[in-house]
Amino acid sequence: MPSTLPDGDPVPADGALPGSALEGLGTRPFAFYVHVPFCVTRCGYCDFNTYTATELGPGASRDSYADTAVAEVRMARRVLGDADLPVQTVFVGGGTPTLLTPDDLGRVLAAIDAEFGLAPGAEVTTEANPESVDESYVAKLREVGFTRVSYGMQSAREHVLAVLERTHTPGRVPQVVEWTRKAGFEHINLDLIYGTPGETDDDWRASLEAALACEPDHVSAYALIVEEGTRLAAQVRRGELTAPDDDAMADRYLIADDLLRAHGLHWYEISNWASSPEAACRHNLLYWTGADWWGVGPGAHSHVGGTRWWNVKHPAAYAARLAEGTTPAYAREILDDDDRRIERIMLELRLADGCPADLLDDAAVRRAIADGLVDPAAYERGRAVLTRRGRLLADAVTRDLT
Repeated sequence: MPSTLPDGDPVPADGALPGSALEGLGTRPFAFYVHVPFCVTRCGYCDFNTYTATELGPGASRDSYADTAVAEVRMARRVLGDADLPVQTVFVGGGTPTLLTPDDLGRVLAAIDAEFGLAPGAEVTTEANPESVDESYVAKLREVGFTRVSYGMQSAREHVLAVLERTHTPGRVPQVVEWTRKAGFEHINLDLIYGTPGETDDDWRASLEAALACEPDHVSAYALIVEEGTRLAAQVRRGELTAPDDDAMADRYLIADDLLRAHGLHWYEISNWASSPEAACRHNLLYWTGADWWGVGPGAHSHVGGTRWWNVKHPAAYAARLAEGTTPAYAREILDDDDRRIERIMLELRLADGCPADLLDDAAVRRAIADGLVDPAAYERGRAVLTRRGRLLADAVTRDLT
């Protein structure tokens, strides 16, 4: 089951934000994240806040979920007042969002538009599993207002998918990409995972080549993390599977960077490559650059003006609170100036544009430059940008620089 929520300060029953959070509201980009917590089965590596039908219990259902999410969108409008907040991006994640009907997803999107207004050219993304959509489904997604789809491909090797407990076959991905492009989507992302026990370098190359053969304009590649409490962690602990090897992970990252770059996709964030600036995921860029966003759904996190909060985890508890007219927020924290500086460094250093050099200690950056971890030319221009070697050691470099 998913890990527990962090502790924090209590949230008023009406969800009211502190005055500090409302200062400057509307001067920063604003977005929505919508969490859909349903899955047909739980993948062995997954630690996300998701529920199968047998785990869900009474008090919540897929059929009523859109109405509950719409209730939180309306609560967001009440909490944020009359500020003009055109929504730049909407991202629907999970779970498997496409277990809801396109009409239900469209109703949530319509509520966001009605309460806040979608900005002209807003990016609207949903995640999807390849086996959860068909041709008519993706056509309807485009019709209700989605502009981008991110498919959980993970691998093109059947034995790797089996270890991850993914249920689609490798040949499904080209088919759904073809349907999605035919439906009029210009932006398609494929999500890949490397480092699965039993995966070889050749397996990883084959997965990348299969993804590139689909001609997506965006690819995300994430190192497998063995999360405590998952079936995968139990298998590793019992010795049934080997833990991912750090050196092999680094090699796989370099393989990905080389292959993707050779096919015209360039990194703009450590784990993300795009064919052009227009193809980059604008929603995630808002996260990485300190924008405001409201997270709808059980376990969803939000951030407005330096105040961060997170909702209760279980869909039944989430639905019950909204039915009572009270906030679904479980707890919150107010970031002080130093917290916000450190968080800004941690997030912006992941980007190809890096972070402002004046946020960092000069001596620490000079040491990182000497070690080949930070680009000296960019630093002279006032930016701290990780080199390719620095990307491999990003967490350690960030700790040293903060």
